[in-house]
Amino acid sequence: MATTDANRPEGKKSAPRRTASKEVRRSQLIDATINSIAKHGIAGTTMSTVTEFAGLSIGIVNFHFKSKQNLLDETLMHLAREHHDHWWKYYRDAGLNAPEKLLAIVDAHFHPRICTRKKIAVWYAFYGEAGRRARYRDLVDEIDDERFDVSQALCQEIIDDGPHDGPPATQIAKTLEGLYDGICLNILMYPDQFSRDQAKAQIRAYLASVFPGNIDMPIFDEDDVRGAQNRGSG
Repeated sequence: MATTDANRPEGKKSAPRRTASKEVRRSQLIDATINSIAKHGIAGTTMSTVTEFAGLSIGIVNFHFKSKQNLLDETLMHLAREHHDHWWKYYRDAGLNAPEKLLAIVDAHFHPRICTRKKIAVWYAFYGEAGRRARYRDLVDEIDDERFDVSQALCQEIIDDGPHDGPPATQIAKTLEGLYDGICLNILMYPDQFSRDQAKAQIRAYLASVFPGNIDMPIFDEDDVRGAQNRGSG
């Protein structure tokens, strides 16, 4: 006799095959959208280009996402949630003091799973189009604001521990946000000159300059310095 959920032992309900399949399909399509935007941009991304990358039919894309706009929104939110969950885990698992937690957030930004050229290309595709920027703010501002607030609070905690004669916590947190975006753009545009490790070192150097008693200045090797000099003269 077939086992049903009613007579199955507690905690042993049948696996939700349809739900799992739907989640797998959506994940495949979002990955394909990332690949398509990285190659074609937002304007050049269509349901057809997504299906080519996913190896699935137009019907499956329409079933899961209904429209290109819906697919783009879901792709952006997927990246935003992935990034949020990643830095939050790093923040939560770091040491008890504020400098360690602040550096953990920095490191999380440039984790190999988060900081890839394809994913950065998607972020900048939304930044680069006027209509998409407004949509980005509608969808992601709350997530970005949480990260800023946490960073600002950590900076303020370091300042309160004193002594500190540098910029206020709000200014430091705003500068960090600008550094994240600017360095990611460099990684996208000049991958042979900017690496994830160099990115972390550059931001750590900034934090060491404003919190010299709390954060150590990283040591840059000659290749890092030479790369920066070549980029500056390019």
